[in-house]
Amino acid sequence: MTSTPRPKHLPQHSVRACAQIAGAAVADSTTATAEALDTTVTGISHDAQSIRPGDLHVAWPGTARHGAEFAPGAVASGAVAVVTDAAGAAMLDGLAAPILVVQDVRAVAGKLSAYVYGEPATQLAMYGVTGTNGKTTTSYLIDGGLRRAGLRTGVIGTVQILIGDRVVPSVRTTPEAPDLQAILATAVEEGVEAVSMEVSSHALAYGRPAGIRFKAAAFLNLTQDHLDFHADFEDYFEAKAKLFTPGYTEQAVVDVDDEHGRTIAERCRANGVPVHTFSIKAVAADWSAEDIVLGTDASTFTVVGPDGARHPASAGLPGDFNVANALAAIVLLAVTGIELETAIAGVADVHGVPGRMERVQVPGQQFLAVVDYAHTPDAVQTALTALRPLADRGHGRLRVVVGCGGDRDKTKRPMMGAAAVRLADEAVFTDDNPRTESSADILAAVTDGADAELAGAVQNYRVVADRAEAIAYAVAASGPGDVLIVAGKGHEQGQEIAGVKKPFDDRVVLRAALEAAGKDRGEQ
Repeated sequence: MTSTPRPKHLPQHSVRACAQIAGAAVADSTTATAEALDTTVTGISHDAQSIRPGDLHVAWPGTARHGAEFAPGAVASGAVAVVTDAAGAAMLDGLAAPILVVQDVRAVAGKLSAYVYGEPATQLAMYGVTGTNGKTTTSYLIDGGLRRAGLRTGVIGTVQILIGDRVVPSVRTTPEAPDLQAILATAVEEGVEAVSMEVSSHALAYGRPAGIRFKAAAFLNLTQDHLDFHADFEDYFEAKAKLFTPGYTEQAVVDVDDEHGRTIAERCRANGVPVHTFSIKAVAADWSAEDIVLGTDASTFTVVGPDGARHPASAGLPGDFNVANALAAIVLLAVTGIELETAIAGVADVHGVPGRMERVQVPGQQFLAVVDYAHTPDAVQTALTALRPLADRGHGRLRVVVGCGGDRDKTKRPMMGAAAVRLADEAVFTDDNPRTESSADILAAVTDGADAELAGAVQNYRVVADRAEAIAYAVAASGPGDVLIVAGKGHEQGQEIAGVKKPFDDRVVLRAALEAAGKDRGEQ
C-alpha cells in the first residue's frame, strides 16, 4: 500500500473545532465526552488501514460498501473521531470515539482536510489543469516553466507526485481530499513554492480540490471518456466546468479550438473569472501558435500574444496536440506573472513525459517506436494523426497496438476500434486491463467497431489477446521507415486480469521485443 506523505508539524486543532468547521452534529454517545471532544487532531484519513494515532477518520459511502464498516478498525488504530453521514452513524452504535455526523461526507472532506493541515494551498502558487487528454503532459510543461523561473516546485498527477525532487507513487490522477491536503502541507514544509496539478472530473464531482483556490486553471479539451462514472457526456462536462468558477480559480486559460472550451470561456466571462483564450488553429483568441513546424521528436512554433508580439518557441515533444499543450502551459505561466521568455524557455526544457509519446529505441532499430497513454477514441485519433506524417515521410507503414480497459466506459470500445483501422495501416487489438471482464467480450466490441468502419473493405487488423505477444508481433512486422505506437497504458506498470494485477510495463516489454528482433536479425 502506498503511504501518503504527511507533514511533521501540524496546527493544534481539537475534535470539537473540526466538528464546527465541518458543520457536524455530534452523535449521542457515551464516548463523546468533553475530554474526547477536546482531544487534539493530528491528521485526517479516509483509509482505515492508513490511520495514525490522533487522526480523524472520514467514512463516506462507496459503490459497494460504506466506509463506516471500517471505522471500528480505524478507532482501534488510534482514530480520535469518525466523520460520517447518518447512514454511517447508524452502523456505529457504541463506537469508542465521537461520531461527527454530516449530510455529505465528501462535500466537507476537502474543507475539513485543508483546516486540519493548516490551509497549505494558501501558501503555494497552485496551477490546475483539466481536460480529457493532455493533463499530465501540460502539468510537466508548467513545472518546466516554474523551475526555469527559479521556483521549487511540485507536481500532482497520474504518473507520480513530485515534492521538489522527491518522487511519491501516485494512486489516482487527483488524490482524495485528505491525501491531497497532506501532500500540499508536506510540500509547504519542504520549501515548495508552486505546484502544478491535474484535476480530474472524478475529483471535481467528489469535491476533492475543495480547500484549494488555483492561481490559474487551464481547460484543454473534452472528448468521450468516463461514461462508466458520469451519467452522460453533459454530466462529464459539468464536472469539468466546476473548476472554472470563482471558488476554485482566480483565472482561466482556455483552448477555444475545442467547442466545450468556447462554452467554458463564455461562462467565465459571465461568472467573473478572468479568462485568457488560446488557439493553434487560427481561431480568434487572445494567444495563438503560428508557423508550426512538426518534427519527429519536437516541434517549433511562434507564440503570438494579445499585444501582437511574436516569440519563437518549441515543444520538445512530437505532435500538434503537444504544441497546444505547450501553448497552454506558456499562457498559464505568463498570465500569472512568469516572464514570457522564461516560460517559453522552461516549457522547451521538457523533452519527455513518462508514457506520453515516449520513444523506445535500441541500437540498430530502423523504425520509430513509441508508447503513449492514448486510451480514448479522440486520443487514439490524435496520436495516429500526429504520427502519420512521420510514417509517410519515411515511406513506411503506421501500426498501432491498442486495447480497451474492462469495467470502464463500454461505449468507447467500438469507437476506438474504428479510429485505429481508419487511421493506421495495421491495427493490433489486444488486452489492456481486462480487470473483471471477459477479454473476449472486450475485444469483440473493439472489432465490431473496426468492422463497421471498414464496411467490407480489406481487413487491416488482427487480434492478439496476449499483450506481450501483440507487441512482439507488431515489432516483428515493422521495418525501415515504419512507425509503431503501443497505446493505452503509457506509464502504467501493471496489468489487471481477473482482478489480479501483475507487473507489466509497455516500455519494458516493447524494448525487450525490439532487442529480441534485433538479435533475430543478427544485430549486435
